[in-house]
Amino acid sequence: MNAESPLAAPLVAQPLTTTAFAPFGKVIEAPAGEGRPINGGNARRFDLVGDLQLDADGGRPMLALFRAQARSFPHEVSEMERHALGSQTFVPLGERRFVIVVARAGDAPASADDLAAFITNGHQGVVLAPGTWHHALLAVDAGDFVVIERAAGTVDCDVCTLRTPARVAPA
Repeated sequence: MNAESPLAAPLVAQPLTTTAFAPFGKVIEAPAGEGRPINGGNARRFDLVGDLQLDADGGRPMLALFRAQARSFPHEVSEMERHALGSQTFVPLGERRFVIVVARAGDAPASADDLAAFITNGHQGVVLAPGTWHHALLAVDAGDFVVIERAAGTVDCDVCTLRTPARVAPA
């Protein structure tokens, strides 16, 4: 259970769409169209993101698996983080919905007014653009998520505390 502050402002997670999420990164989902044939015509290839921006300051791609527990909602958001030097990608393995709380790159967010929240349909993933403020993974459905992020000799993670917390709930 997530202890809530009585001062937390409500934040409703809207359905994740490519257009609404564009200021924060990219949505990963099965594209429309034919793709291109590969493997002797037994498969179709869809190139989703050409550059994950993971090589700044000697960084390299890291593929990880997060095994997430389902969160309770509404969930209080009092802290946000960002990775200034690289993107971070979350893709569910199987049908797993999650809520992503974000704020634009730049100055640290201060309150719910600075945040946006989205809920995936269970088949979508996201690529957070470098510097995008976000909350840790908020799984609606417990399970495994593939995470691609920048690895290097030093950790690239800034954390801020919201002056006024938010209380996020799926729409």
